[in-house]
Amino acid sequence: MRETSNERDDHRLRVGSLFSGYGGLDLAVEQVFDARTVWFSEINEPVARVFAHHWPHAPNLGDITTIDWSTVAPVDVLCGGFPCQDVSTVGKMAGLAPGTRSGLWAHMATAIDALQPEWVVIENVRGLLSAPAIRPSLEGGDDERRNPNAATPCDATLRSVEPDPWGLGDQPARPLRALGAVLGDLADLRYDARWIGLPASAIGAPHPRFRIFILAHRTVPDPAGLRLGTGRGDARAREGAARHDCVESSSDRSRKPIRSPLAGSDVRADRGVLRRWGRFADAIARWERITGRTAPAPAILNESAGPRPAPPFVEWLMGLDAGWVTEPTLGLTHAQQLTALGNGVLPTQASAAIRALSADHRHTDCDSAFSAGRRRG
Repeated sequence: MRETSNERDDHRLRVGSLFSGYGGLDLAVEQVFDARTVWFSEINEPVARVFAHHWPHAPNLGDITTIDWSTVAPVDVLCGGFPCQDVSTVGKMAGLAPGTRSGLWAHMATAIDALQPEWVVIENVRGLLSAPAIRPSLEGGDDERRNPNAATPCDATLRSVEPDPWGLGDQPARPLRALGAVLGDLADLRYDARWIGLPASAIGAPHPRFRIFILAHRTVPDPAGLRLGTGRGDARAREGAARHDCVESSSDRSRKPIRSPLAGSDVRADRGVLRRWGRFADAIARWERITGRTAPAPAILNESAGPRPAPPFVEWLMGLDAGWVTEPTLGLTHAQQLTALGNGVLPTQASAAIRALSADHRHTDCDSAFSAGRRRG
C-alpha cells in the first residue's frame, strides 16, 4: 500500500534532480538524507517517462540548458550525474570541454550557483579521473599567450598533465583532469567537496561498475536557515516564482529502505544455483540475498539474432525493484529499457558512497545532521 502525505506537514529535505535518468541517484539521496524529490530535469522522453511514473508529482523542468533558475523552487539537495560520453574511457575521451555532452556540467554548476543548495551530490564514471578538461579563457586573460596549445590536448600533452599530483593549475585554459575541474568549480562556488571511487562489487553486486561520487557541502554557514535533519518552516514560503515545485510529496511512492550492502556477504550458492550459473553462482546468490530477489533469466533467445541481454536481468543487476524500468505500462522498447539501465546509477552503491563521504565532512553542522539521519534510519 502506498503512503500518502501532505506537503504542508512534510518537513523532509527537498531534492532537485538533474540528468535524472530512471532515478537511481535520487533513491539513494532520499534514503540517506530522509528527503523527497520535488522536481527533475531529463530530456530523454522514454527515460523521463520512467522517472515521472515513480515521482508522479515532480514536474520535469526539461532541457537544463534552457531552464531559468530564477523561476525554480529552491532545494536543500541538488543531485545529478552529468553526461559521461566525453569522459568515459570507452569513448573518445574528448573531455570536459565547452561544446561536449560532458561539458553540460557547466549548466549544473550554474544551477548550484543560482539555487545555493545545502548539499550537492554528483555521480559519474571512472574516466572523470583521467579525462582532460579544457576551461574557457577569461575575458582579457593572457592564457593564449602563455599556452598557445591550450586547445584539446594531444596524447603527448595528456601524458604531461598534472605532473605534480598536488597542482591542478591556476590558469583557466590550462588542461587539467575532469575531476579537478569539477572540484575546482565547486570550490569557486564555496562548496567543500569530498569524492570517492567505488565499484559496485564492493557492496555485493555481481559486477564491477566503478563509479565516482562527489558530496559537496556549502561552506557559508546556513544563510537560509536550513538544517539537514530539522524542520524548514513553512515550505510554501520557498516556492519559486513559476511555482515549479511539487504540490504533493513524492512519498506516495513506496519508500522501501535500501538494503545494507553487508547483507549476505558470505553467501555460498546451493547446488541448484551452481548448476544454473556455474562460476558466477556465488556472486549471483550473494546479490539475490542482498536484493531479496531471485535472479531473472539473463538473456532473451532469438533464433535469427542470437541471445540478447534481458532487461529484467539488467534491472536486477542494478538492484532495482522488479518492473522499475521494465513495467509494460511504461511502453519502453527492449532497446530503450537497456539504454536507460545502462546509463543508470545503482542505488545501493550510491547510498554506500554518500554515507562514506558524509563521515569525512567534519563541519559541526554536518556531523550532527548525519548523526540525526542515522538515528532516524
